[in-house]
Amino acid sequence: MAVVKLFGSFFSPYVYRVIWALKLKGIPYEYIDEDLRNKSPLLLQYNPIHKQVPVLVHDGKPICESTVILQYIDEIWPQNPLLPADPYDRAVALFWIKFADGKGYLMLKLYRANGEEQQATVKEWLEMLEVMEEHALVGVKKLFGGDEINMVDIAFSFVAIWLGVLEDILGLEICEPHKFPRVSSWIQNFKSIPVIKDNFPDTDKMSAFLKHGREMMLTSKPN
Repeated sequence: MAVVKLFGSFFSPYVYRVIWALKLKGIPYEYIDEDLRNKSPLLLQYNPIHKQVPVLVHDGKPICESTVILQYIDEIWPQNPLLPADPYDRAVALFWIKFADGKGYLMLKLYRANGEEQQATVKEWLEMLEVMEEHALVGVKKLFGGDEINMVDIAFSFVAIWLGVLEDILGLEICEPHKFPRVSSWIQNFKSIPVIKDNFPDTDKMSAFLKHGREMMLTSKPN
């Protein structure tokens, strides 16, 4: 039987993408939690370019970057497909996955921002949510894959989960339901999926960790 290992970190949204994909496929794996302040020699060996998680190791062969890993998982284990079979629908899905990947930087940017920079970053978030509301989610009944989760839902999971955590620790409300009803409905549908709900990051632990990190960061900034 193939040996599958996943190098990750509990607060990484990109790691959870891979966890959910493996769970959806029913693939057993060994999880290795990395201390990103003191990275293991194995992680540095498997991902010498970016030196980051997630890294999936399948029969000793490492695959890096979450979207690349998801596509690999979908090709190796075809059960419960994460991408549409129809070429056009697949192309559309890949477009939105690339769009979501291109907006992932907004998480760290919002986490680090303060004052006017925070206001500008919130504006970027609102612009992205407007695109989701007015374009990505038009015609979507429940999830991007219809009634079943697919890779687009997983790609946008940082909106469904990590944005809420950031809003809590920063005292902000960015994704207001009356402004973004489609996005808000999708978030609730996504979070209610058993595989997501049962393999959810500990939001209290994550909030405490991120709040402490932000406080340390702000106190160390020069006035």
